[in-house]
Parts: sequence; structure tokens; C-alpha cells
Amino acid sequence: MPRTILIVEDEHILREIMKDYLLNEGYEVLEASEGRQALSLFNEHEVDLIILDIMLPELDGWSVCKRIRKVSNVPIIMLTARADEDDTLLGFELGADDYVTKPYSPPILLARAKRLLESRHIRDPKNDALSGGGITVHLPSRSVTVGGSACSLTHTEFEMLAYLIKNKGLIITREHLITKIWGYDFIGDDRTINSHIRNLRFKLGEYAKCIVTVVRSGYKFEEQP
Repeated sequence: MPRTILIVEDEHILREIMKDYLLNEGYEVLEASEGRQALSLFNEHEVDLIILDIMLPELDGWSVCKRIRKVSNVPIIMLTARADEDDTLLGFELGADDYVTKPYSPPILLARAKRLLESRHIRDPKNDALSGGGITVHLPSRSVTVGGSACSLTHTEFEMLAYLIKNKGLIITREHLITKIWGYDFIGDDRTINSHIRNLRFKLGEYAKCIVTVVRSGYKFEEQP
């Protein structure tokens, strides 16, 4: 069954270009030109990924992302005409999984969308679940339990946690995490990773101590006594 991508972009020409690229790749496409319409479409349809512009009429992309994150961890790629690093960090703090600055190359945007979609469907039958320190990551269902209770993570938070647990005890550099999670030359700095780790630790609560910061190196997962 083809996966569905919701494009939220108020510029008609850009929306049509993205739509054509996605349709040619076999995806189903939903379109919205403003934030409230995007939320309505999201509530009415099964959506596998959202491409979300920040500058929208009536309800901006920040607000749309925030509202969606209250009910879903669907992958979100945010678009902006501003090359402002603080904007990038705010997007990640609100739960965005990727961030693209305009003008952009449609094939590159498509590649990023594919990576997010494909990583959600990868399953290693030898490792259906990863666990440590009271945290269990269920790979087939992409669900997480912390101390026996369900914990809702965004796509990127899930990927980071799973990778850290899979490599428990090993120091994972920030550069390696960027390459592993995004898989391309990411424009940003350590604050990008730090922002995601901070969000992840907040959601893990008392179990956040399992994610240890290694000064001037990166992070590692350690089971605490």
C-alpha cells in the first residue's frame, strides 16, 4: 500500500513541484496551503510523513508541529526561508525530525523523506527488542516502554535511543550520531544533537541517567545500579 505524505506549503508552485516528485516515486500526496487545513487533513487521513513549511497564513508551522506532536510521532520535515540556526533548534525542540532551508533541491528533499520513511519500516528479526536500564525499545512497533510504562518518542528520538541501547557501553560521538540518524552532510552543530538528547532525557524521566554525557566526546548508554 503506498505511503501518504502531507505537504503543507502556501506557495502553490513549490507545492506542485514537490507533489510531482512524490507522485512520480509512487507516494500518495495530500496538500494544504495553511495550518488549519493541514491539521484537518492530518486528523482525517492516515499520514506517514509531513513536509511542513514554517511561514504559513493563520496558523504557522511551529504551531502545527506542536499540535501534531501532542497526538502523534509521525516524521516531520520542516521548511523555512530563513537560514537561522536558532530557528532550526526551535524546530527540533518542538519535535521536528529534519529541517530544510529554502531554496532547496527537490531530489535532496525527496531523499530525506525516503530515509525517514524507510527507517520506520526497517526490521531486524534477530533484534525485535532492545533493552537496558529499565527501558525497552520495540523495533517492529517502534514503541518504547520506560519502567513498564509507554513512552511516546518522535522518530528521531526513537532512532537515537535505539542506537545508543544497541551500542550500550560504547562512546558514540555527536558526529557519528548525525551520520547515523540523518545519513548525509547535516548543516548544524553540536547544539542540534544536544537539543534532541535533552528532549529524550526529559521524556525518559528518572531513567534519563542511563544516557551519559562524555565530555568532549559524545554520549553512551549505561545501565545504572
